[in-house]
Amino acid sequence: MSDQEHIAYILLGANLGDRQSNILQALQYIQARANIEKVSSFYETKPLDGSDQPEYLNMACRIRTTDGPGDLLNFLKWVERRMGRTSLEKNAPRPIDIDLLLYDDMVADERDLHLPHPKMLERAFTLVPLAEIASDYVHPTAGHSIGELAKTADSSSVKKVERSLKFKLESDIQGGRPSINVSLSRVGITGLKRVIRLGVKGKAALFYATLDFFAYLDPFKAGVHMSRFTDVLEGMIEEISLEPSPDIESLAERLALQVVQSQKAKKAEVWIKARYPMEKVTPISAKKTEELFTFVGIASTDGQRSRRIIGVEAEGMTACPCAQDMMSSHARMLLEEAGYDADEAAKIVSLIPMPTHNQRARGTLLVGSQMSVRAEHLVHIIEASMSSETYELLKRPDEFFVVNKAHQNARFAEDVVRQMLFNLVEVYPDLPDESFVLAREESLESIHRHNAFAERSGLLGDIRAEIHGRAEVHRPDITMEEWLSL
Repeated sequence: MSDQEHIAYILLGANLGDRQSNILQALQYIQARANIEKVSSFYETKPLDGSDQPEYLNMACRIRTTDGPGDLLNFLKWVERRMGRTSLEKNAPRPIDIDLLLYDDMVADERDLHLPHPKMLERAFTLVPLAEIASDYVHPTAGHSIGELAKTADSSSVKKVERSLKFKLESDIQGGRPSINVSLSRVGITGLKRVIRLGVKGKAALFYATLDFFAYLDPFKAGVHMSRFTDVLEGMIEEISLEPSPDIESLAERLALQVVQSQKAKKAEVWIKARYPMEKVTPISAKKTEELFTFVGIASTDGQRSRRIIGVEAEGMTACPCAQDMMSSHARMLLEEAGYDADEAAKIVSLIPMPTHNQRARGTLLVGSQMSVRAEHLVHIIEASMSSETYELLKRPDEFFVVNKAHQNARFAEDVVRQMLFNLVEVYPDLPDESFVLAREESLESIHRHNAFAERSGLLGDIRAEIHGRAEVHRPDITMEEWLSL
């Protein structure tokens, strides 16, 4: 094996067992040492000797390899043996047969190596599938292209067959009527993993993302076609990996529009979560560090109108105010027992950060608005709302800063959510009142076996009115699902 790459063409055939599965299994083995670049359709043909043995199924394949021709041929013979071919009898039935047809433009006539394959020009079942993937390839000795050679061959016995497992589809089950006529709000697939490109040209970057696809299901339709969700993604995979989307919510909207069309659904919804690196600087030592945050893009559409949400998930630190208050009370009592009066004890306690238990906290902030909001800015709003932000890299002065800051800003989960909402309102005074907001915080408790959780969702105008004391009557909060469906 060398570093130089070569192009080779092979023919795979089978006429014993599950022929198609055998060929596909052989391709899987071949990929252990070569890259498969193209495969032809399946073609069926009768045995060469006219015997009553089963018909052959054949497929041509183009591979890229660093193996020399001899090593490649030996490997292909190993695949045959691995697949159960034991008989070397000429034209005998076999579970798999692999012929090396072409290797670059090499011409060889040795004891165990003959290139091009000496019988390929006589065999239509070789030339027809090969012409499908290498029509313009010029045969090294015949001097004609494979496409030209295939046209002159008698291909009357070569029949193209469907590339699928054989079964009879009696009816469209998903398109039928269910036994119970109830609509379903969201039906789809979750957890698709892909690489996406976000940003503008010149500043775009790749991100590892998880995608969820959903469609509204009519009460008189049994189910959605699950494969069509992935068809939408695969149909756009080259586009979304090579051509950047300006932001994650725009990409979610593009995919949702495609889902509406492919599923013929009244509404579709797409969620995307992507891990995003941001550079941070430690507070005292000024060390640069790269931290990962989760960006969230959500879109819902009926094909005509769309709603989009941008958001982030970020981690920080919280310190418990309740335990800290108990520790402060205990410290004052100890000082008074040591001879300090009450005012002196209170002053000392106010100067010294009091211990308390602390937690790693996870904050989520989602915004749905026609006005553009940058996800990176939402990260800082979340961090500023915690008792303290956290860092992957901490020198001792930085560690002191974080611990001291957290204990000077002890906050419950409820406090963090309120701080996020207040900071959002203050930082974005021009964000329209009809914008949707969801703020959530979960503290991973250190001394309890449960976590603390708080959340608020609703229209920004209602939240803004509450914060500024202008809310005359508290209106019921709108959920994210309700806002997306409006």
